[in-house]
Amino acid sequence: MITFLIAISALVLAYFTYGKYVEKIFEPNKKRQTPAYANQDGVDYVPMHKQKNALIQLLNIAGTGPIFGPIMGALYGPVAFLWIVLGSIFAGAVHDYLTGMISIRNRGAHIPELAGKFLGNISRHLVNAFALLLLLLVGTVFVTTPASLLHNLIDGKVALIVIILAIFAYYILSTILPIDKIIGRIYPFLGAILLIGTIAVGVALVFSDYQIPELTLANMHPGDLPIFPILFLTITCGALSGFHATQSPLISRTAQNEKQGRYIFYGMMVAEGIIAMIWAAAAMSLFDGQGLQGLISEGTASLVVNEVSMTLLGAVGGTIAVLGAVVLPITSGDTAFRAARNIIADYINLGQTKLAKRLVIAIPMFVVSYWLTTIDFNILWRYFSFANQGTAALALWIGTMYLFVKRKNYVISLVPALFITDMVLTYILYDSNLGFGLSYQAAHTGGIVMTVFISALFFWKGNKNREGKLIVDMEAPSFRGVA
Repeated sequence: MITFLIAISALVLAYFTYGKYVEKIFEPNKKRQTPAYANQDGVDYVPMHKQKNALIQLLNIAGTGPIFGPIMGALYGPVAFLWIVLGSIFAGAVHDYLTGMISIRNRGAHIPELAGKFLGNISRHLVNAFALLLLLLVGTVFVTTPASLLHNLIDGKVALIVIILAIFAYYILSTILPIDKIIGRIYPFLGAILLIGTIAVGVALVFSDYQIPELTLANMHPGDLPIFPILFLTITCGALSGFHATQSPLISRTAQNEKQGRYIFYGMMVAEGIIAMIWAAAAMSLFDGQGLQGLISEGTASLVVNEVSMTLLGAVGGTIAVLGAVVLPITSGDTAFRAARNIIADYINLGQTKLAKRLVIAIPMFVVSYWLTTIDFNILWRYFSFANQGTAALALWIGTMYLFVKRKNYVISLVPALFITDMVLTYILYDSNLGFGLSYQAAHTGGIVMTVFISALFFWKGNKNREGKLIVDMEAPSFRGVA
């Protein structure tokens, strides 16, 4: 219990301390015109209020990840708490703030365009492939998981395929319609369900008879899988997630002024960390390792969510909590497809003001996604985790290059970039299903060597960018902004 309460307090305190420090390094300008005004088109570039943007950002980034990831990460025991807290504060929130703010400074550009500008054209194509793979996997996973949760909640009274098709129908509308028509209107209500359900689970857990375990670095995973690197690719959303780099530019196109960035980007990542802490603690408290592993294997983490909610809150409160867990993936799946549409449109330079042009991209995308729903969830999650953290590493390198060229304190993003790059490379070398299946020691050695090589390339490119006087911020006329 003490570890849990300290962790929650540290997350909240970080917003007012380290978050302010990161903001000070970036130096947001309240009077600089944002893309919402400079590029206003009534579809994707639409000025919206700070509170609405923050809630949309939270629901965008907090998909299944901060629930399912921490539940599966709970198999390692309380060491998962350490990654959630430190990851959220020093990696995830920094990642989200920098990608969101750099996008604002570059007319709402998505991550592939930013990669091309700061890391070179090869990186642009690589990030484009990573981002699209990630978004399609996210969209697909976030169809199957809420459908599974709803199917369990109503005891299978409605066929699973019917629920899946209904979610797809909503995703199509939210992808092609202007952002303020559906997403901007229903998210406040969905956000209320999420917050009520999550807070209720957290409070009920604290005052229940269940014991939240204290911090230990022992590896408790029933499968005896190593903490390094597996834990860091299991708990992604809720600590550090490249998916967020694909979502922040959506809000960079609707933000009213730059000073709102810490609240919208850094603050909402902290909030996601709190959600992750609650679900990780609940999973550890109610189940032992073998029991938790059994439930996950039987029906993904959705059975754990249902069991935790009903046990702690009863039928009525448990239903609300499960609905909150349903809201999370749905409100990330819709914007995953929307971000994919924007990225493809930017990549092929196809304007999106006309509905027909949006459908040209959206229809093939949903056909592919529907096909992906036929693949086993655990396989999808494995590929999602790798693509997710690979994208996070690339996004952190973009943020580091931005700060490096501007001669600001780039260490704040360099350290997490080095760490997650090493974890991703070690994972792909070690994992026998997805990667090369090397020995644990060989994988770690290879990861370190390749990370050092990537670092050397980065500083070589960074010095060239400095000498070439790379313009890191696109020109934007100044205005008074909105408070």
